[in-house]
Amino acid sequence: MDNSTFSPPSPPSSDSHNILERITLQMTSSLDLQQVLTTITQGLIDELDGAFARIWLLGPGDLCTECYKAADCTNRARCLHLEASAGLYSNLNGEYRRIPLGALKIGKIAQGFGAMHTNDILGDDRLPNKQWMTDNGLRSFAGYPLKFRWELLGVIAMFGRRPLSDEEFERLAIFANQAAIAIKNAQLFTEVAQLKNRLEAENFYLREEIKLDHNFEEIVGESPSIKSVLRLIEQVAPTDSTVLIRGDTGTGKELLARAIHNLSPRNARSLVKVNCGAIPTNLVESELFGHEKGSFTGALQRRIGRFELADGGTIFLDEVGELPLDTQVKLLRVLQEREVERVGSGHSTKVDVRVIAATNRDLHAAVKAGSFRADLLYRLNVFPIEVPPLSARASDIPLLVNRFVATFSHKMGKKIDGVSQSTMDRLMKCSWPGNIRELENVMERATILAKGPMLQIDDMMLQGNSTPLLPVADSLEEVERAHILRILHDTHWVIEGKQGAATRLGLHPNTLRSRMQKLGIKKPLPTT
Repeated sequence: MDNSTFSPPSPPSSDSHNILERITLQMTSSLDLQQVLTTITQGLIDELDGAFARIWLLGPGDLCTECYKAADCTNRARCLHLEASAGLYSNLNGEYRRIPLGALKIGKIAQGFGAMHTNDILGDDRLPNKQWMTDNGLRSFAGYPLKFRWELLGVIAMFGRRPLSDEEFERLAIFANQAAIAIKNAQLFTEVAQLKNRLEAENFYLREEIKLDHNFEEIVGESPSIKSVLRLIEQVAPTDSTVLIRGDTGTGKELLARAIHNLSPRNARSLVKVNCGAIPTNLVESELFGHEKGSFTGALQRRIGRFELADGGTIFLDEVGELPLDTQVKLLRVLQEREVERVGSGHSTKVDVRVIAATNRDLHAAVKAGSFRADLLYRLNVFPIEVPPLSARASDIPLLVNRFVATFSHKMGKKIDGVSQSTMDRLMKCSWPGNIRELENVMERATILAKGPMLQIDDMMLQGNSTPLLPVADSLEEVERAHILRILHDTHWVIEGKQGAATRLGLHPNTLRSRMQKLGIKKPLPTT
């Protein structure tokens, strides 16, 4: 063996104490965790002739399936995460990015085997990779646990190109204690900043929610179809299962989502709503998952996404069928891994979120058309709930009408007792293609025009609501479905004959029936 391996330690530099003091002052002057870690590791390289310095911090077992050291791990709950590296290597994603507690020299230092330092690295059996040490001219090693009071934070380690004196090893041990304090302060500051950002985001979200007019304080209806839905809500609400609510526009899907959340163990946290169809395509990912400052043009500061905002609570993905395909892939990963990655960030954040999705589209048909991922549909469709259209629960119309009369008369300061029987009969016979939302609009309009205590609604007032306006964002299939429904309503669901829907549509009756089956159009059950 080369005799240079056993050369006596060089005398401590008279400036080594001042060097460590300078690094200490620099690291304690910042509360940014990454800056503190970089100051420590790079300072040891620049100031103390270190060849290689690294810091691992204790964290959750998060990369177990792809960890290089998984075979050495006996506890998948916690491990050491490589958070800073300077000198020979700065890459944080190599073989030692995760080290199990008790494994290798670093894991042993963390698990309580104590500090380790030596000037005889080639003769020390605790240090492997002798050829790598020789090739890089390494002479010394020092590794210390990072402890704040009784809490283990991680491990700091350094390889040097010269031997270190006993006094320098002792000063490094003191320095490790000071580094632990600086790291803990930065961690606490980061936690406070994250809580502050989350509180600000929640306050902003709640302010935006207050601006919205939630028209229903409770679900109104006693028909068998709505009672069936309520029973399903009672069954699924106490669980954490993902719910997919399917229903036509205006049927109250958001109201059902709120009922599920309010009846769940998560009701102490927020129900965060995202209208997937109302977000510009280029901002969907940022809205859902957040972004880092500078990650794209206009990203002037870090933003918490809706999934992080809903941590511990529920997220309601309204019109989920409108999500772009590339965003669907990332949403699928969130549902599978329960973690999100902000745009521009290389790190994932764990989230504990219950997902409720809603759509007015036939997602099975969308899968066949290639506009929706089959694997995402399977993840969302754990507990499906079909919301009946208003035409299938006409017996609930009087209850809804009375609720709207009370709401709008109070809002407008008018004394209105109700509607006439002829008006109620007219409302009961209407097909309501726009469902409860359309009925609500009619009642608000009638209240505005009311001149006495009884509301009067004539055919002219309903005529403008017989054919709902089709939004330009609808697919061709949705436009076709709405058109067929309108013709069926106009012909009282008569398909064949000169006055039947097939004749008006220019289709053979069997062709129309086939289209109805494909589009999921069914004749409403007669009301009792």
